[in-house]
Amino acid sequence: MRKFFTSLFAFFLSGLAGGLVAQWLAVATNADVEYILVFMISALVIVLVTVAFFIAQFMSDPRRATKLTATIGVAFFVLVGVFLIGWTFSQPPGKSQWSGDLPIVAGLVLPGIATVLVQWLFVRWRLARSQPGFGGAGT
Repeated sequence: MRKFFTSLFAFFLSGLAGGLVAQWLAVATNADVEYILVFMISALVIVLVTVAFFIAQFMSDPRRATKLTATIGVAFFVLVGVFLIGWTFSQPPGKSQWSGDLPIVAGLVLPGIATVLVQWLFVRWRLARSQPGFGGAGT
C-alpha cells in the first residue's frame, strides 16, 4: 500500500511540476493554441512516468531501479529534443514556418524532464525512508 501512495503523491507532484514548466514556457513564448498539444502530451508523460516508477519500486533493488528509470527517462527526452531540433533545422528554406517551432520543441521536452526528475526525487526520498521488514537488520 505504501508504494501505491508513493506513486500517487509522486503523480500529483510531478504533474504540478510538469504543468508549471509547460505553463511558464507558454507564457514566456507568447504561445497560442498550438500549446494545447504540449499540455496533452505532458499529461500522457505524467501517467507513463508514474507507471514506470511504480513498477520500478517492485524490483529487487528499488533504489537502483528508480535511478535507472530516471536515467533512461531523461536520456529519452534529451534524445527526443535533439531529434526534434535537428528535424526542425533540416527543413528546406521554403518551409520557414518550421524555424518558429522551437518553443513547441522546448514545450515537449522540458516538462517531460521536469516530470521525470520530480518523480525520481520523490520516489527515491520515500524509498530511503522505508523501514526494513520482518527479519531485517533493524531488529
